[in-house]
Amino acid sequence: MMDRTMFNPSGDDGVISTNDDASGCKRHAVRVGYWKDDYIGSFVSNTDRKAPEINRGYFARVKGIEIFIDKFLEKTGDKCQIINLGCGFDTLYWRLRDAGHMITNFIELDFPMVTSRKCMAIKRHKNLLSKLHCEDGEVRFNPTDMHAANYHVMGVDLRHIDEIENKLKQAEVDFTLPTLFLAECVLVYIESEHCSNLLKWLSSHFSSGFIVNYEQVNMNDRFGEVMLSNLRSRGCDLAGVEACQTLDTQIDRFLNCGWHGAKAWDMVQVYQSLPSNEIQRIEKLELLDEAELLTQLFQHYCISISWTGEEFEDIEIT
Repeated sequence: MMDRTMFNPSGDDGVISTNDDASGCKRHAVRVGYWKDDYIGSFVSNTDRKAPEINRGYFARVKGIEIFIDKFLEKTGDKCQIINLGCGFDTLYWRLRDAGHMITNFIELDFPMVTSRKCMAIKRHKNLLSKLHCEDGEVRFNPTDMHAANYHVMGVDLRHIDEIENKLKQAEVDFTLPTLFLAECVLVYIESEHCSNLLKWLSSHFSSGFIVNYEQVNMNDRFGEVMLSNLRSRGCDLAGVEACQTLDTQIDRFLNCGWHGAKAWDMVQVYQSLPSNEIQRIEKLELLDEAELLTQLFQHYCISISWTGEEFEDIEIT
C-alpha cells in the first residue's frame, strides 16, 4: 500500500478535500443543465443532489471565470500559456480544445494527492487521453505528474517556490509568453507570507501575466464568520483570509506584490453581468426558495483580476 504521507507531508487533508466537494457540485450542476461539460463525469461519477442556490452559485463562478478567460484569449490568441494553480479536477484544457483552441502550453499544479488522481483518470479515460496534443505520440506518466506536448499536470506544494520553479521548467515554461494564471479558491488556503512570496515571484518572472482569482470576500461580517466556522469544523482553515475582508484588500494583495494593476467584483456584480438570456434559462431549471441566501452567498465571494502586462489593463467584467 502506498504511504499517504509521501503525497501529503503537510497534513492538508481538509484543503485537499475541497477539490472533491467543488468537483461534485460542478458535476451535479452540469447534470441539471446549468452549463455543458462533457469531461467532468470522467473525474466525478456519482454525487449527491445539491440545493438550487449552490447550483446557481457554481454557475456564476464557472461563467464568471470564463468571461475573463475569453477576454484574455481575445487579446493573445492561442500563442500563450495557461497555468492553473490548484487545478483540482478542472476540465478547461479539454473544453478549450473542443472550442478550437490549441494553447501553446497548458500547465496544471496541485497537491500531489490531487494530481495523482487526476493523472489516473486521464490515463483511464479515452475521451481525455485522445484529446491530448502529442507531437511524438507519447504521453509520459509518473505517480503524480504527466506530460504531453502542450499539457502538463504536476504535483507541487504552492507554498514552496523552489518546487514550483523546478516543475515549471520541467513543463518547458516560457516566461516571455503572455500567461494566464487561474486560482479558484486557492490563495485563501495559503498562509499570507507564502501567498505573498508566490505572487511576488509570479509578477517578477512573467513579463506579461494576467491572473483570475475566485474566492471569499466580506468575511468580517456575521455571515462571513459563520462561513469561517463551518469551514474550520471540516478542517479547512482559511489561512489567507485577511486578504478577503473587502474588495479593496483583494486588490491591495496583488498591488503590494508587484502586480501593475488589479480590479475586483463581488459575485452579485458578476451574476448581473452575465447574458440575460442565460440567466433566464438557468433560473427556469429549478425553483429557488432561498433567494436571500443566494444573494448573501454572492456577496461573500468575488472574482479579482490582476496583470503585469499593459495589454490587459482595459479588461472589465462587461
